Amino acid sequence: MIRLRAAACLLLTGFGVACSGPVPSPTQGDSIVYVIRREWHTDIGLPVDELSTRLAPLQKPFPGVRFLTFGFGERQFVVNPSKGIGAMLSALLPSQSALLMTALRATPEQAFGDRNVVILHLPSSGLANIEAAIAHEFEASATGAPTKLADGPYAGSVFYAARDTYDGLYTCNTWTAETLRAGGLPMPTAGVLFAGQVMGSAGWISTHQTAQNNAIARSEGTRQSP
Repeated sequence: MIRLRAAACLLLTGFGVACSGPVPSPTQGDSIVYVIRREWHTDIGLPVDELSTRLAPLQKPFPGVRFLTFGFGERQFVVNPSKGIGAMLSALLPSQSALLMTALRATPEQAFGDRNVVILHLPSSGLANIEAAIAHEFEASATGAPTKLADGPYAGSVFYAARDTYDGLYTCNTWTAETLRAGGLPMPTAGVLFAGQVMGSAGWISTHQTAQNNAIARSEGTRQSP
């Protein structure tokens, strides 16, 4: 009952929270990050050519890959191909987690559809912080490399063991919001449980970035006018 009440409070908080803090302008950096919706789940997509030594080695088994996407989930539920009601309910309790990495040769928009992808701009330092947060999430093996659990459900996808605990109050979407916030993006994190919350906040940021970009373009056009 306590957990249900807490969940209700967090849901109310999450739906009422507005984005706060400065929104990075497209002119403040040349880096981008993709926020991707997969039904009730969200992923973060990063361009391979901007990855550092933290995550770049993960692309090696996939020649020609252009983007890597990362999503968080409950370990047994996402790895076990047999998903009954019991597995769904147990995923709400504190348990081990996993990261699903997907290597893409196509753009995220081509792979998942334009309406399921939001592109956000941020300084290169912000992208580096997001990459560092994702890299830290991997549970290392004895050799120091990420611990592979199984091949993923899609071509070019892999499940890796993750560090954080998954439960009904810390979902894949909570992780996405926190990871994006680590990059300096003003993503709300309190009470974020659902994909719609993440995509709504990402869309809000994207809209403001577009408005900033248009205002800068108008200002530059005014200065250049005879």
